[in-house]
Amino acid sequence: MEMFGSLAAGGERGSSSGVPEPFLVPQMFIWPHGGTNVFVCGSFTGWATIIPMSRIEGQPNAFQATCSLTPGFHQYKFNVDGEWRHDEHRPFIYVSFGVVNTIFVEQPYILPSILNAGLFCNHNIAGTPSGSHMELGHFVPGHMEAFARESALHLSRYHLSMFMSSNTVFELIPMSGKVVVLDIDLSIQQAFHVLYEQKISVAPVWDSSKCKLVGVLSAMDIIQILKELGSHGSTMAEEQLKTPTIAAWIERKLHQCRTDSSGRTYPWRFVDAGPDESLKDIALKILQNKVPAVPVIDSSSEGGSVPQLLHLASLTDVLNCICRHFKNCSGSLPILQLPVGSIPLGTWVSSVGESNKQPLAMLKSTDSVSAALSILIQGEVSSIPIVNDDGSLLYIYSRSDITALAKTEVYAGISLDRCCIYQQMFRDHRLTCVMIDQQLLPVCSRSDTLQVAMERLANSDVEELVVVEAGSRRVEGIISIGDVFRFLLGY
Repeated sequence: MEMFGSLAAGGERGSSSGVPEPFLVPQMFIWPHGGTNVFVCGSFTGWATIIPMSRIEGQPNAFQATCSLTPGFHQYKFNVDGEWRHDEHRPFIYVSFGVVNTIFVEQPYILPSILNAGLFCNHNIAGTPSGSHMELGHFVPGHMEAFARESALHLSRYHLSMFMSSNTVFELIPMSGKVVVLDIDLSIQQAFHVLYEQKISVAPVWDSSKCKLVGVLSAMDIIQILKELGSHGSTMAEEQLKTPTIAAWIERKLHQCRTDSSGRTYPWRFVDAGPDESLKDIALKILQNKVPAVPVIDSSSEGGSVPQLLHLASLTDVLNCICRHFKNCSGSLPILQLPVGSIPLGTWVSSVGESNKQPLAMLKSTDSVSAALSILIQGEVSSIPIVNDDGSLLYIYSRSDITALAKTEVYAGISLDRCCIYQQMFRDHRLTCVMIDQQLLPVCSRSDTLQVAMERLANSDVEELVVVEAGSRRVEGIISIGDVFRFLLGY
């Protein structure tokens, strides 16, 4: 049996593929409270294997086992004569399936001479053959699978929180790029055309009289304005968007109140961020204030100069950063390997007999554009699945379809109540493209892992991923980027 493995010259063990593996730090677990057959199990075994503990010589009530763990946060529990127990004299936390002990393993500092000596064990237990491990499934009740899932969630949230708290918004700023800024005196019509022509869904608003940014105008604002102008069923005229200005719309928003998830109301306010704020802070700002993006402003300029607008940060930016960082070390976030259909994430089609679920909004191509606007506003979503009579996905109607109304001023001369989604797509000459690119729609299946869903959201122009049944493409649910962050952050 191989007792010791060699460590790569960078302070990490080398794998057969040449990809460095993380350090394994020997950690001794001790159970001092007696018993006959004692085992330890934890997040470091995936809650799937129990490790036998040996009695300590001279201490008849004490048992020990040495495991090699990766640096970071771990949870564990003891099985004493068939009963799951925790050590009350060690750190522990309460979870829905009971109480578990916790341990944090720090990254060691290792001298080069020690690296060459290869003193770190290459097995889970130092000096114990892997064949002596026992499978958990032969030893404990079935509910431990759910316990393992919750433990994976705690571990993932810990590592993700550490990463997001220790990295700043500066990581999101590209080496080169542009940020489109709207002048507050522009008309809504001009702003509408800019969003379409620049292929963007949100832009900061600049007030030259105050020499500062005072807000953002998003596609959702345009949607609300179009809905109000077309609420009487009449045909909109081009002049209806020429008269109101961005300034008038922002002034109106200042007198509006938002309602949070607990029913509390709070006034609308402009939200920005500095480049030194953490990724976690920026994500929480976006979620708490229900804004599509946050301008990143550098106000540290000396001499009273105008603050610099560096970037427009969104949840998609943060998700991209997370996916890049954990792409080759996804083991730090074990929850990412679970199927999206097995975790409490997103909105799903109600099963027979379920009446307390939030309904999943879907439309048919014959429904009106006005109905789509209402769902986008009331549901605070950025896209809607368009389905056929069998509930199979045909298309995803998103905010870009609304801004596409600015093309050749399609919005002028149509009634939003009488114009159906199919007609708008035909007018925009987008119908043929939709049929050709249907396989490229942002979708996933229940069996796809959370990591797959996150990567598709990070690389998509929309903020929702439609969950479809394999083969039939019947819509089963929808997962938004906000859902992902609320789940991962426990918000």
